[in-house]
Amino acid sequence: MAHLKETNSEYYAGQSTLTRIGYENTKLLGSSHQEGERTFANPPGNASYILIKSWDFDTKPISAYGFKSLNQIKQSSNYTLFFQPFFEFSDFGEVLAQGFIEVPEVASFVASNLTKNERYLGLRTDRNSGSQELSRFWDSCLKSLFSAVEATGGSSQNISAFKDEAKEKFGKERYVQGNLYIQLKKGAVDTNYGDYSSICMDDIVNNFIVGYVGVGKLIQSVKRTDVMFHAKRGLQEFSYDTLKSIKSQELTIPPSLSLALPQDYVNYVKCCWIDDAGAKHIIYPTRVTSNPLEMPIQDFDGSINQDEFGDNEYSNQSITEESWAENSSTNEFSPEDYRHPRKDFLLGRRYGLQPEEAQINGKFTINERLGTFSFSSDLVDKLIILEYISDGLSDVDNQCIPKMAEQAMYMHIAHGILSSRINVPEYIINRYKRERSSALRNAKIRLSNVKIEEISQVFRNKGKWIKH
Repeated sequence: MAHLKETNSEYYAGQSTLTRIGYENTKLLGSSHQEGERTFANPPGNASYILIKSWDFDTKPISAYGFKSLNQIKQSSNYTLFFQPFFEFSDFGEVLAQGFIEVPEVASFVASNLTKNERYLGLRTDRNSGSQELSRFWDSCLKSLFSAVEATGGSSQNISAFKDEAKEKFGKERYVQGNLYIQLKKGAVDTNYGDYSSICMDDIVNNFIVGYVGVGKLIQSVKRTDVMFHAKRGLQEFSYDTLKSIKSQELTIPPSLSLALPQDYVNYVKCCWIDDAGAKHIIYPTRVTSNPLEMPIQDFDGSINQDEFGDNEYSNQSITEESWAENSSTNEFSPEDYRHPRKDFLLGRRYGLQPEEAQINGKFTINERLGTFSFSSDLVDKLIILEYISDGLSDVDNQCIPKMAEQAMYMHIAHGILSSRINVPEYIINRYKRERSSALRNAKIRLSNVKIEEISQVFRNKGKWIKH
């Protein structure tokens, strides 16, 4: 159900030779195309853009400039394009410029067709006004052709005729023919590795419609939107307890002792601070304090103040949070200080010691009011790694699942569609419910990644004698 889109050189080096852009194979968007043609202009009636239906890398393309305008939308692209101009002339044949010219970021863009799950890499022609850098690029391409034809040693008359024809063609088309290749930048090359182990959501939907929907099948017809709904719901449910959907961020705790929850945060898995050797030390949540959701302002008699509209007035500061931050910053020990359980004069007296507090790695709470993690002051300026889970739907372009859970996803979609329809026999629904449960259990076993050699090494600890 999947195939390799990249050659070995493309995969390891992050390089790919793109299509050959020529005047003869560039057509307006919407016109008929022959099989194998991969280049055309956009929009209809205008040749401002050249779209290349070629992005064979698994990593997501990022362009610094948008598709419809010259406004910069990202700090930089994650790829670099190189262009080698050529021009065909009767007296010289094909004249090829010496070497490749780096394409400026403003001259390229990425457009996506979400329906077909295709990404188009494109070039802007010189018809796009407002960018001097773009004009200089195409002028340099034309000049490189002139230098190449002069190096052929032809007669001055033929060289002059070549230049005149090339200028005339450029004045009409506003771009130069050429060969194009792409080089991923370092970060994009790294993220391109290992993606073959996953299958994207669009392929899941297409495969399900091909394999489970049609005449003579249990599901004879279904809307694509219904399949997409159940697929996304399955991705959400699988992300919580089945898939390897743990995300992580490396952060430094600021003097405010607060860090904002990640944008796609659903629940935390683990929080650790990192020592100088790179080892992790688990930070545990604490139950001895909490973060209030509301702080109404009160009068001396305890009644809540209200404004002129009858609404309660609230404070922006929490006394509980301020007291916790102030007291956790002291280095003074006292018998009632549960945060520091080890002290000589306390030995044998801490009968109420809580094991969850008997550690020195710091503590944190989740402030639902502010949407932040709040840490104890002994963690200030510490480097931490926050591991959390998401629902898998935050990134539209990267909604993928491991191939080991592919069958479980098909069974989830089938059960969801059948159970929501009328006049479907209950035994059919129960059958697919069992199929879904079985496939999900198999997916969990596969994704647990238990290796007999590794677990045997762990079990050898049973041979150790523990002395008291």
